[in-house]
Amino acid sequence: MKEILNINKPIGLSPLDVIKILKETRPELKNEPMTYAGRLDPMARGVLLILAGESILRKDDFLKLDKEYEAEILFGFETDTFDILGIPAKRSYVHPMSIDKIKEALKGFEGETSLPLPPFSSYRIKGKPLFRWAREGKLGDIEIPVRKTQVYEIKLLDFFEMENQELKNKIIEKINLAKGDFRQKEILDRWQKMLPNSSSSIKTVTFWMAKIKISCSSGTYVRSIAHHLGQKLETGGVLLSLIRTKVGEFRLEDSILCSEA
Repeated sequence: MKEILNINKPIGLSPLDVIKILKETRPELKNEPMTYAGRLDPMARGVLLILAGESILRKDDFLKLDKEYEAEILFGFETDTFDILGIPAKRSYVHPMSIDKIKEALKGFEGETSLPLPPFSSYRIKGKPLFRWAREGKLGDIEIPVRKTQVYEIKLLDFFEMENQELKNKIIEKINLAKGDFRQKEILDRWQKMLPNSSSSIKTVTFWMAKIKISCSSGTYVRSIAHHLGQKLETGGVLLSLIRTKVGEFRLEDSILCSEA
């Protein structure tokens, strides 16, 4: 039995969903203790390490491994989750920005960086996940922790625009893949109001986004970087897509799809 599984987690599933699927599809794992090393949000895909059998005793070692990501950041919006699976709270029409300005802002995240955790995250405060405090409207009762991490390298891969209708379709498709209760109906309703269907009577609107690559230490929230990059540029920013391409020496190209595991 292979005790360390490099799984290519698809969009929509949680790590616990992946473990459930593995137990159902692989008889040798059915009665084995299993866990995951490093959470990957439902809207993200890519490398997810699943530990089985005695390897679960080494979980802390795997949690410390460095990570690499590729991310798309959408400018002109902010949400309460810092990604598209959240309630849009701000909208601005963003004119083309200087690529040099974006690169300069990204460089500001390199080295040791200290950013508040996203309000909707699984970090526990007083025994309750942070997202529970957020859902109950009680964030004012606690202090959101600031996490120090290392960003070894962050670079701009592409800067491009997308028309209103294409962006709307992409967001709806991704949100519809999310399993579980993430306020999908409320979130979809808000996005649809903010991104009306294109028609001959409505001027075509385009939105700008950046594709970036990040090499960082464990514990880095790319959602937080997207949010604070938008604040630096005074445009607003949310994480549109995220792929984890590497965990330690475990690479995406060597991973297996969850459905094929």
